Amino acid sequence: MEALKVLERVAGRVAPGPLPSFLEAHILMALEALSLRPVGRARLSTILGLGEGVTRTLIRHLKAENLIEVSRIGITLSEYGRRVLRGIRSRVSGGLKVPESPLTVGAANVAVLVKGASEKVRYGMEQRDAAIKVGAEGATTLIFKDGRLVLPGVDEEALQNVEEIYGILKSNLKPEEDDVIIIGSAGDERTAELAAKTAALKLVKRVLEG
Repeated sequence: MEALKVLERVAGRVAPGPLPSFLEAHILMALEALSLRPVGRARLSTILGLGEGVTRTLIRHLKAENLIEVSRIGITLSEYGRRVLRGIRSRVSGGLKVPESPLTVGAANVAVLVKGASEKVRYGMEQRDAAIKVGAEGATTLIFKDGRLVLPGVDEEALQNVEEIYGILKSNLKPEEDDVIIIGSAGDERTAELAAKTAALKLVKRVLEG
Protein backbone atom coordinates (compact mmCIF):
# COMPACT_ATOMS: atom_id res chain seq x y z
CA MET A 1 0.00 0.00 0.00
CA GLU A 2 1.67 3.18 -1.23
CA ALA A 3 0.34 5.42 1.55
CA LEU A 4 1.94 3.24 4.24
CA LYS A 5 5.21 3.16 2.32
CA VAL A 6 5.16 6.95 2.36
CA LEU A 7 4.81 6.92 6.15
CA GLU A 8 7.76 4.54 6.38
CA ARG A 9 9.90 6.81 4.22
CA VAL A 10 9.01 9.89 6.25
CA ALA A 11 9.88 8.03 9.45
CA GLY A 12 13.25 6.97 8.01
CA ARG A 13 16.48 8.80 7.34
CA VAL A 14 16.54 11.58 4.76
CA ALA A 15 20.35 11.64 4.84
CA PRO A 16 23.07 9.80 6.78
CA GLY A 17 22.48 10.30 10.48
CA PRO A 18 20.39 9.01 13.38
CA LEU A 19 16.82 7.86 12.94
CA PRO A 20 14.28 10.58 13.77
CA SER A 21 12.56 10.60 17.16
CA PHE A 22 9.01 10.36 15.86
CA LEU A 23 6.75 7.47 14.94
CA GLU A 24 4.58 6.70 11.94
CA ALA A 25 1.57 7.48 14.12
CA HIS A 26 3.00 10.97 14.77
CA ILE A 27 3.18 11.43 10.99
CA LEU A 28 -0.44 10.35 10.58
CA MET A 29 -1.52 12.72 13.35
CA ALA A 30 0.44 15.53 11.68
CA LEU A 31 -1.21 14.89 8.31
CA GLU A 32 -4.62 14.92 9.98
CA ALA A 33 -3.91 18.21 11.77
CA LEU A 34 -2.52 19.86 8.63
CA SER A 35 -5.53 18.76 6.58
CA LEU A 36 -7.82 20.99 8.66
CA ARG A 37 -6.11 24.39 8.48
CA PRO A 38 -2.66 26.00 8.17
CA VAL A 39 -0.59 25.24 11.27
CA GLY A 40 2.65 26.83 12.46
CA ARG A 41 5.63 24.80 13.60
CA ALA A 42 5.18 25.66 17.29
CA ARG A 43 1.51 24.70 17.19
CA LEU A 44 2.29 21.43 15.40
CA SER A 45 4.88 20.68 18.07
CA THR A 46 2.21 21.12 20.74
CA ILE A 47 -0.36 19.01 18.91
CA LEU A 48 2.05 16.10 18.54
CA GLY A 49 3.79 16.44 21.89
CA LEU A 50 7.20 16.63 20.21
CA GLY A 51 10.06 19.02 20.87
CA GLU A 52 10.57 21.83 18.38
CA GLY A 53 13.80 20.29 17.09
CA VAL A 54 12.08 16.97 16.39
CA THR A 55 9.17 18.82 14.80
CA ARG A 56 11.58 20.68 12.49
CA THR A 57 12.98 17.32 11.40
CA LEU A 58 9.47 15.97 10.82
CA ILE A 59 8.57 19.00 8.69
CA ARG A 60 11.75 18.54 6.67
CA HIS A 61 10.90 14.89 6.03
CA LEU A 62 7.31 15.75 5.07
CA LYS A 63 8.58 18.37 2.65
CA ALA A 64 11.07 15.92 1.14
CA GLU A 65 8.13 13.64 0.26
CA ASN A 66 6.14 16.60 -1.18
CA LEU A 67 3.38 16.06 1.38
CA ILE A 68 3.21 19.66 2.59
CA GLU A 69 3.44 23.25 1.46
CA VAL A 70 5.03 25.90 3.68
CA SER A 71 4.04 29.56 3.42
CA ARG A 72 3.79 32.66 5.59
CA ILE A 73 0.39 31.56 6.90
CA GLY A 74 1.71 28.19 8.03
CA ILE A 75 2.06 24.59 6.90
CA THR A 76 -0.68 22.90 4.88
CA LEU A 77 -1.07 19.57 3.13
CA SER A 78 -0.27 19.47 -0.57
CA GLU A 79 -2.72 17.77 -2.91
CA TYR A 80 -0.43 14.74 -2.87
CA GLY A 81 -0.45 14.83 0.93
CA ARG A 82 -4.24 14.78 0.89
CA ARG A 83 -4.21 11.75 -1.42
CA VAL A 84 -1.84 9.94 0.93
CA LEU A 85 -4.06 10.77 3.91
CA ARG A 86 -7.14 9.50 2.05
CA GLY A 87 -5.28 6.28 1.34
CA ILE A 88 -4.48 5.78 5.02
CA ARG A 89 -8.03 6.65 6.05
CA SER A 90 -9.34 3.95 3.73
CA ARG A 91 -7.78 1.54 6.23
CA VAL A 92 -7.51 3.47 9.51
CA SER A 93 -9.97 6.14 10.58
CA GLY A 94 -11.27 7.83 13.67
CA GLY A 95 -9.74 9.31 16.75
CA LEU A 96 -12.85 9.13 18.87
CA LYS A 97 -12.63 10.15 22.51
CA VAL A 98 -14.51 7.62 24.61
CA PRO A 99 -15.32 7.63 28.33
CA GLU A 100 -13.82 5.30 30.89
CA SER A 101 -15.66 1.99 30.98
CA PRO A 102 -15.12 -1.67 31.91
CA LEU A 103 -13.40 -1.99 28.51
CA THR A 104 -10.76 0.68 29.07
CA VAL A 105 -7.66 0.78 31.25
CA GLY A 106 -6.80 4.48 31.44
CA ALA A 107 -8.23 7.87 32.33
CA ALA A 108 -8.05 9.02 28.69
CA ASN A 109 -9.24 6.76 25.89
CA VAL A 110 -9.25 7.16 22.10
CA ALA A 111 -10.73 4.69 19.61
CA VAL A 112 -9.84 4.09 15.97
CA LEU A 113 -11.35 1.84 13.31
CA VAL A 114 -9.30 -0.59 11.21
CA LYS A 115 -11.07 -1.91 8.13
CA GLY A 116 -11.36 -5.64 7.50
CA ALA A 117 -8.62 -6.72 9.89
CA SER A 118 -10.38 -9.16 12.22
CA GLU A 119 -8.57 -12.26 10.90
CA LYS A 120 -5.25 -10.83 12.10
CA VAL A 121 -6.46 -10.27 15.66
CA ARG A 122 -5.88 -13.02 18.19
CA TYR A 123 -6.56 -11.85 21.73
CA GLY A 124 -5.51 -8.23 21.35
CA MET A 125 -2.13 -8.76 23.01
CA GLU A 126 -0.18 -7.39 20.05
CA GLN A 127 -2.21 -4.18 20.11
CA ARG A 128 -1.80 -3.87 23.88
CA ASP A 129 1.97 -4.31 23.61
CA ALA A 130 2.22 -1.76 20.78
CA ALA A 131 0.33 0.75 22.93
CA ILE A 132 2.51 0.19 25.98
CA LYS A 133 5.68 0.69 23.92
CA VAL A 134 4.65 4.27 23.12
CA GLY A 135 3.93 5.13 26.75
CA ALA A 136 0.26 4.22 27.07
CA GLU A 137 -1.29 2.06 29.76
CA GLY A 138 -2.67 -0.40 27.23
CA ALA A 139 -5.19 -0.98 24.48
CA THR A 140 -8.47 -2.83 24.06
CA THR A 141 -9.23 -4.56 20.76
CA LEU A 142 -12.76 -5.32 19.58
CA ILE A 143 -13.91 -7.06 16.41
CA PHE A 144 -17.23 -6.60 14.65
CA LYS A 145 -18.86 -9.95 13.87
CA ASP A 146 -22.45 -10.71 12.91
CA GLY A 147 -23.51 -7.16 13.67
CA ARG A 148 -22.01 -7.16 17.17
CA LEU A 149 -18.83 -5.96 18.83
CA VAL A 150 -16.88 -8.80 20.43
CA LEU A 151 -13.91 -8.76 22.79
CA PRO A 152 -11.72 -11.67 21.60
CA GLY A 153 -11.11 -14.38 24.16
CA VAL A 154 -13.48 -12.94 26.76
CA ASP A 155 -16.77 -14.52 27.81
CA GLU A 156 -19.44 -11.91 27.14
CA GLU A 157 -21.23 -12.86 30.35
CA ALA A 158 -18.15 -11.68 32.25
CA LEU A 159 -18.58 -8.18 30.84
CA GLN A 160 -21.06 -5.86 32.50
CA ASN A 161 -22.18 -2.30 31.78
CA VAL A 162 -20.62 -2.19 28.32
CA GLU A 163 -23.78 -1.46 26.33
CA GLU A 164 -23.27 2.30 26.50
CA ILE A 165 -19.67 2.22 25.26
CA TYR A 166 -20.60 -0.28 22.54
CA GLY A 167 -23.33 2.11 21.43
CA ILE A 168 -20.92 5.06 21.31
CA LEU A 169 -18.41 3.09 19.25
CA LYS A 170 -20.95 1.74 16.77
CA SER A 171 -22.79 5.02 16.22
CA ASN A 172 -19.61 7.07 15.70
CA LEU A 173 -17.17 4.69 14.00
CA LYS A 174 -19.82 2.71 12.09
CA PRO A 175 -17.97 -0.62 11.92
CA GLU A 176 -18.83 -3.20 9.28
CA GLU A 177 -18.33 -6.97 9.25
CA ASP A 178 -14.74 -7.99 10.13
CA ASP A 179 -13.69 -4.46 11.08
CA VAL A 180 -11.62 -3.90 14.22
CA ILE A 181 -11.82 -1.14 16.81
CA ILE A 182 -8.74 -0.39 18.91
CA ILE A 183 -9.08 1.77 22.03
CA GLY A 184 -5.82 3.26 23.26
CA SER A 185 -5.77 4.07 26.97
CA ALA A 186 -3.37 6.41 28.74
CA GLY A 187 -3.11 9.16 31.30
CA ASP A 188 -3.65 11.81 28.62
CA GLU A 189 -5.59 11.99 25.37
CA ARG A 190 -2.61 12.59 23.09
CA THR A 191 -0.79 9.46 24.26
CA ALA A 192 -4.00 7.45 24.03
CA GLU A 193 -4.44 8.56 20.40
CA LEU A 194 -0.80 7.85 19.59
CA ALA A 195 -1.18 4.37 21.09
CA ALA A 196 -4.37 3.54 19.20
CA LYS A 197 -2.97 4.72 15.87
CA THR A 198 0.38 2.97 16.40
CA ALA A 199 -1.42 -0.31 17.09
CA ALA A 200 -3.77 0.27 14.14
CA LEU A 201 -0.96 0.89 11.65
CA LYS A 202 0.86 -2.24 12.82
CA LEU A 203 -2.33 -4.25 12.36
CA VAL A 204 -2.85 -2.91 8.83
CA LYS A 205 0.68 -3.97 7.93
CA ARG A 206 -0.07 -7.49 9.16
CA VAL A 207 -3.19 -7.56 6.97
CA LEU A 208 -1.26 -6.43 3.90
CA GLU A 209 1.49 -8.97 4.53
CA GLY A 210 -1.16 -11.68 4.15
